Amino acid sequence: MTVRILAFAGSARRDSLNKKLVRVGAQAAREAGGEVTLVDLDDYPMPVYHGDLEDASGLPENALKLRALFLSHDALLIASPENNGSVTALLKNTIDWLSRSVGDGKGANSGLAPYRGKVAALMGATPGPWGTLYSGLPHLRVILTKLGVTILAPQVPLPHADEAFDENGQLRDPKVLKSIHSLAKSLVETTGKLKEP
Repeated sequence: MTVRILAFAGSARRDSLNKKLVRVGAQAAREAGGEVTLVDLDDYPMPVYHGDLEDASGLPENALKLRALFLSHDALLIASPENNGSVTALLKNTIDWLSRSVGDGKGANSGLAPYRGKVAALMGATPGPWGTLYSGLPHLRVILTKLGVTILAPQVPLPHADEAFDENGQLRDPKVLKSIHSLAKSLVETTGKLKEP
């Protein structure tokens, strides 16, 4: 049974540490047997969510494109930065736009449809000493759980991430790499079991 995983980082910066981290995670998920689509949220720019804008124009085109990607995948692999002790504005705005209903708001048109029944694995990189462990990832866990996503208990925080990658974007510490492979394997296996009839 194929497990389709959508992987992305909650950062727009070209040289983002979390983009490097999610690339490593995506490769680990492929090696674990998952079919992975890696996307860059910077390729899907959207205005800040505004109810009046939604009423006037509906969902932005890029929100509809991302929504379709979420709907066509079984699981999420997210590397989330931490800004001021929480998730980034980019990631929260993306989540908020995709949580809006379209059409009649029923079934696949529901705002919860892109999230409900998904399984997610979370990682987070930061130059600081805690690797988004105490604020960023817990906040993201709360947000996604409220939307109906099942979050794997293990997560991979990457502290001192500015020193963690070599010039080829590979992790220097084999223990961290092992943790990422373990998380990716768990994501593929758990999602596969939940997909079983």
